[in-house]
Amino acid sequence: MDKVLELRDKKAKLIADMRVLLDRADAEKRPMSAEERDSYAKMERDVDALVAEIKTRERQAALEAGLRDLPAPPAPGNAGAAPEERKLEAFRSFLRTGNASEYRALANDSDAAGGYLHAAEQFVARLIKGLDNQVFVRGLATVIPVTSSDTLGCPSLTDPADPTWTTEVASVSEDATMAFGHRELKPLQLSKLVKVSMKLLRTSAIPVENLVADRLAYKFATTQENGFLNGAGTTAPLGVFTADANGINTDRDVSTGNEKTAVTADGLIEAKFALKGQYRGKARWIFHRDGVKQITKLKDGEGQYLWKPGIMAGQPDMLLGIPILESEYAPSTFTTGKYVGILGDFSYYWIAELQGLEMQRLNELYAATSQVGFIGRGYWDGMPVLPEAFVRVKLA
Repeated sequence: MDKVLELRDKKAKLIADMRVLLDRADAEKRPMSAEERDSYAKMERDVDALVAEIKTRERQAALEAGLRDLPAPPAPGNAGAAPEERKLEAFRSFLRTGNASEYRALANDSDAAGGYLHAAEQFVARLIKGLDNQVFVRGLATVIPVTSSDTLGCPSLTDPADPTWTTEVASVSEDATMAFGHRELKPLQLSKLVKVSMKLLRTSAIPVENLVADRLAYKFATTQENGFLNGAGTTAPLGVFTADANGINTDRDVSTGNEKTAVTADGLIEAKFALKGQYRGKARWIFHRDGVKQITKLKDGEGQYLWKPGIMAGQPDMLLGIPILESEYAPSTFTTGKYVGILGDFSYYWIAELQGLEMQRLNELYAATSQVGFIGRGYWDGMPVLPEAFVRVKLA
């Protein structure tokens, strides 16, 4: 991680230099010169490159940490090995050779004809760790295992209006706003096919399970993140950027102070204080990198930048004192009336998860191209369950 710290230091210095250019132009009450704009643009490109490099190295470190958590495989025929160790070694053998004979005695849901196998628990744990690292909504959300049914009921409530002061003999005012809603969290199938070269599978020096886990984690991660942010709630999770009476309704949209094509400092301050104080302690901003690029240039009324870079490894960048996260799946269209970001306590986003990862090996289907296919399947659904824990940032 020393290299990551070095890269973060370079990023912070570049950002500080960018601010110097902006401050100089502001102090002289003029736009930046052509030379200054060129310098600023170059530094901005360098910052983007450093951010990408930092993310790559941190992800690699997380993957390597997962490898360290795996035990060494037991010696062949070691009947005294722990059941989970035997499962893991059998699963590795299954990935390399397709032979499920040993594993069949250990797995409770194998299908000899179809080739289905449950991945060893430690493999699944590595996959989930990859998902949590790459899909931060999952890591912030409340994940609920669905074990006794295939659905999870999720009621919603609209509070009654405030009571009114009356004299003792006056009629009591009747409430007309309290209402109950309901949406079932019904885990939907999410699946992905990964094809691996037969040559790689037959080379014992190649850790095949690492390759499969890495590619599956990536593919499941990006699809889940998109669903948790933008899903319509029918054939996918209900995303936080989808206005819905069963999720986050339009009452939680804040556009005051923003422009038609850009967020402003005033607009972000309006959004922050539209969220009650009790939710801000665990809240996170989520923007696309194009939105973050705009935000890094914004100042408050006293000339202080709203955005503060995270200096130490593992620390997020901050916006108005609240961590800000980047997602490629956050909205990036900056036009009138569009959502461009969100602030919320994502522990009030519930994810229903049914069973676990299933793996199927396809030996013959891709034989013509000297490949073996692996299909990963899982079942998830998700939705925001408390509208007041979220505020969507909207353009004017």
